[in-house]
Amino acid sequence: MELLKVAQEWAKAEVFPTRFFILFAILFLAASAGFWQLGKTELAKAYVIPMLVAGSLLMTIGLGLFFTNKSRINQFEKAYHQDASAFADSEIARVESTLKEYTVVFKVVPIIIVIAALLIVFVSTPTWRAIGITTIAMMIVILLVDGTAHARIDAYYKQLITLVR
Repeated sequence: MELLKVAQEWAKAEVFPTRFFILFAILFLAASAGFWQLGKTELAKAYVIPMLVAGSLLMTIGLGLFFTNKSRINQFEKAYHQDASAFADSEIARVESTLKEYTVVFKVVPIIIVIAALLIVFVSTPTWRAIGITTIAMMIVILLVDGTAHARIDAYYKQLITLVR
């Protein structure tokens, strides 16, 4: 029963940070609307589409993770009561897979940031500068939220291993 409690607590803890993706998405979308309505310069107008795209992507990520983690709370209980041992094994495998994905994220996102920064330096058109700056901002948001999520899932993994073995 302790295993179920730990799993549900982790899923509940994961619901809260997904709201930050949604909050930042709203900020990006508001910035897009602001640049659209108030932008006078070519660079300000160039931010409209990149901010709209970044806001939409962050909203999709946030809502997807929110509903996925929310539904996990009940799914964990059903799976645990059907077969506690199988639940433990599948949860350990899922968490190990997720931890490997974070390794990729923490390598790829900085590379994307570097490419976007180089884009700003070497391409002087307003559209590409806006794309580069918006990409860097969005990747920083992803690193902030995923950094805390990685720490939580790593702690959760250690708890799982301790409880199962």
